Amino acid sequence: MKNKLFLLLTTVLLTNTLSAQGLNNPKETKKIHQNSTEQKSEINQIDSLMTKSYERGLFNGNVLIAKNDKIIYQKSFGFTDETRQTSLNKKSIFNIGSIAKEFNAVAIMILVERGLLNLDDKVSKFNLGLPKWAEKVSIRHLINYASGIPPIERLKPENDAETWNILRSNDSLLFEPGTSYRYDNGNVFLQRRIIEKVTGMSFQQFVIKNIVKPLKMTNSVFDPTFGSKNRTSCYDMDNVRCPELKFISGWLWVDINDFYKWTEAMNSNRLISKKSFQTLLSNPYAKEEGGSLGQYFEKDRLQRHNGISYKFESIFLNDFKNKITIILVSNNLNRVWDLGHIIHNLMLGKEYEIPKKSIYQAIRKESLNDVNKGIETYYLLKEKSKNEYSFENPGELNKLGYELSRLGKINESITIFKLATNEFPKDANLFDSLGEAYFTNKQYDLALESYKKAISLGGTNGNAEKMIDKIEKEIGK
Repeated sequence: MKNKLFLLLTTVLLTNTLSAQGLNNPKETKKIHQNSTEQKSEINQIDSLMTKSYERGLFNGNVLIAKNDKIIYQKSFGFTDETRQTSLNKKSIFNIGSIAKEFNAVAIMILVERGLLNLDDKVSKFNLGLPKWAEKVSIRHLINYASGIPPIERLKPENDAETWNILRSNDSLLFEPGTSYRYDNGNVFLQRRIIEKVTGMSFQQFVIKNIVKPLKMTNSVFDPTFGSKNRTSCYDMDNVRCPELKFISGWLWVDINDFYKWTEAMNSNRLISKKSFQTLLSNPYAKEEGGSLGQYFEKDRLQRHNGISYKFESIFLNDFKNKITIILVSNNLNRVWDLGHIIHNLMLGKEYEIPKKSIYQAIRKESLNDVNKGIETYYLLKEKSKNEYSFENPGELNKLGYELSRLGKINESITIFKLATNEFPKDANLFDSLGEAYFTNKQYDLALESYKKAISLGGTNGNAEKMIDKIEKEIGK
């Protein structure tokens, strides 16, 4: 009797609990089961996409995906360096390129919120020993790359001292601050120096104290040297290591979990206010270019930022509307950008396609040695393995043509661009590329012909017209 009574009471309590949670309702139970099944299917699709992309040589790196503030997928693919001896893991740290510039921008806003800075303060206020142009340039200009300060990138400074020399020895601006846009790391360099001037700390110390430690980013390291714990090295498709970075200081390398902690902190306004976050997301001087936190597509409520440094590439998509965060980090530059967007489409229920093997990679090495043999391989693969390789992507041949051109093999690059225009006769951009190759080779008549063809196919945002004017002036000399 006691056992029966206990069983009855237990059943009543369980029924009441389920009712309170809405779980004894068959419709609710079915809905929860359906959502769980759908998520498993989604995760399986993502895993299939990433696994096949790795197998096809299109991705080497780490991936993390969160939905509704919960990590639903995380995995490592490939190796830490060109020796392909050590597998990547979740603690592997990567150079995230331009995404690391977010840390100085947020540090600036932390100081603004503390009343130690104003975005409209002029650079001259901080007595950095710069020319008179510092009186015109504000911090707001710097964080939006609208300063017009002398560019440092093209002179390739190898350290901070060389960068100071470039900035202090150039008296003129590229343009009046706020009237145009120029993405250059000189803006980043000055942001970091202003932070140091205001705080009396090194930029690295300030970020560690005010960002890294509060967010418990326990595996992040500034400017790690070769051999540092968990450090990756980038390498190319021929398994040749990239040269070690010699540039300005202050680049924070992160693992993928620390990267996620960072994006989560930005989304939840743990470090700076929502207003400050929005200030960094939008660029009042060049809205289409985005601000210090990458591009923000207001209609879709989507933030996107990517970074490239040698063969390191990273991207994250922060979809506020659907509460989706997608992060990919790689040390073998390839299809990271594409994969980020493909995953996003998959998660939104849109059509997507697993990337095919790169025809560029398949014929690259042969083409560098003998372009005609490379083309023979191209047609052979097209005949026997058309569905396996990316023959429908004009960018593959375009990339190869430009690589040959950069190596000084201009006749070979023309051969590849001619192949490309034959394969894609309605692609204006390829005719523009062919025109450029002819122009470099001083074959002006053929260059004009190619540029005119590009215009007839829709043009290339005015570039073909500019080049025609340039050629006609050259011919007329």
